[in-house]
Amino acid sequence: MSKKQPNDIGLIGLAVMGQNLALNITDHGYTIAVYNRTTEKMTDFIARCEAKEPAADRVIGYKTLASFVKSLVKPRKVIIMVQAGRGTDAVIDQLTKLMDKGDIIIDGGNAHWLDTIRREKDLNAKGFYFIGSGVSGGELGARFGPSLMPGGAPEAWKHLKPIWNAIAAKVDKKTGAPLENYEAGKPIKGGVACTAHIGADGAGHYVKMVHNGIEYADMQLICEAYNLMKQLLGMNAGDMGKVFDDWNQGDLASYLIEITADILQQKDPATKRGFLVDKILDTAGQKGTGKWTSVSALDMGVPANSIAEAVFARCLSALKEERVTASKKLKGPRPKYTGSKKALIEAIRDALYCSKVCAYAQGFQLMDEAQREYNWKLNFGKIAMIWRGGCIIRARFLQKITDAYTADRKLQNLLLDPYFKRQISKAQANWRKVVALAAENGIPAPAFMSALAYFDGYRAAVLPANLLQGQRDYFGAHTYERTDQPRGKFFHTDWPDPNRPEIKA
Repeated sequence: MSKKQPNDIGLIGLAVMGQNLALNITDHGYTIAVYNRTTEKMTDFIARCEAKEPAADRVIGYKTLASFVKSLVKPRKVIIMVQAGRGTDAVIDQLTKLMDKGDIIIDGGNAHWLDTIRREKDLNAKGFYFIGSGVSGGELGARFGPSLMPGGAPEAWKHLKPIWNAIAAKVDKKTGAPLENYEAGKPIKGGVACTAHIGADGAGHYVKMVHNGIEYADMQLICEAYNLMKQLLGMNAGDMGKVFDDWNQGDLASYLIEITADILQQKDPATKRGFLVDKILDTAGQKGTGKWTSVSALDMGVPANSIAEAVFARCLSALKEERVTASKKLKGPRPKYTGSKKALIEAIRDALYCSKVCAYAQGFQLMDEAQREYNWKLNFGKIAMIWRGGCIIRARFLQKITDAYTADRKLQNLLLDPYFKRQISKAQANWRKVVALAAENGIPAPAFMSALAYFDGYRAAVLPANLLQGQRDYFGAHTYERTDQPRGKFFHTDWPDPNRPEIKA
């Protein structure tokens, strides 16, 4: 469990993601030291590696943190893959007592970006470097190529960059299509690595958080498309799976559409009858990153309503017992559709596409505001590029987002890009039809509806907020601006009009 020559990098935390990331690193010729607070987990991992991993000799386990740190080449690079929050802080505190100035600590968990900013500031003051790196792709991505979003000092990034470039997912240079090879010991050759230095301090973890917020919206939109086909067309899961298979050949091609097709066509292995999805309880879990995204949007006044609606939809799903009771007492229309099945499936596809564009537009709009708030310099074309492979929201149309921001780095909103403007122009009639059908038939479609409201609100030259400002000034003297006066000049009216008799209580 020890060796004479120093290890290239170290990793602490051998849960599933940590194990897979460690193996990915060894596949690319690096030697990694591993440590876990529970020694038994580390020894079990080493034993499994020796039994079946081709690069097992490059995974070196250590029973003490001191021997683990001592084994690393300088400047030492240590990846932390432990529970976010206090667990991360505890590990950092232990490491700083053993590491030297100039060494680098990398947090690969789903940390809150403000924690990352705090940690980097504290560690820099002590002479250490800190990188907060988003890691997206789940277990399979960690093992064979994730999307990696590191933030921190450029001086630290130059030491980590060769390893992150090697282990990241790869995409075709021209098309942006993912280059996949899910086989241990045989890393992908060539292609563009799905990683890049995002920016200072918490930028990497912030961008990863927004990625997850978009993921929430994307998943909810897919679920609403599934439910509309189920409720209005009476389709079974297998047939809907084939529809998603078909959609995955076109503009909607993505990892989430692909796995949705697989999930829907999976037969129930327990009963051997029907489809598994019909046996899964309709209560969704969440780990907090969608909530963080929504709270950040509210704090900065950015309209990320589709992302927030996706979070609320999960919250509503958790009220299973209440919903069952309410279903017996609250009545609405019975879903009914008599039109063309083919036409409706096409309309749902268009609604899904348009709503998806809005969710991404909201995510990028939020990151744009965040870079001003936190003094970051984000390259949105580069961010879209590293999301093309490895990550959960990887999708064909991310190449179009990359193209949009490459053509115009100051693009205010994806909806204003010529390509997406044309696409939504072609599809919005179907989008509106689907939202109307959902409302008329009492089928919940909050993400579809909120995305359309965002689109219509964004394209509206005039909104009813003038009346709202009048209300705020009436009850709270909050003032208002006038359309016939320069922006930034505020007025107050003594309400009600003194010429009108006051209403007596």
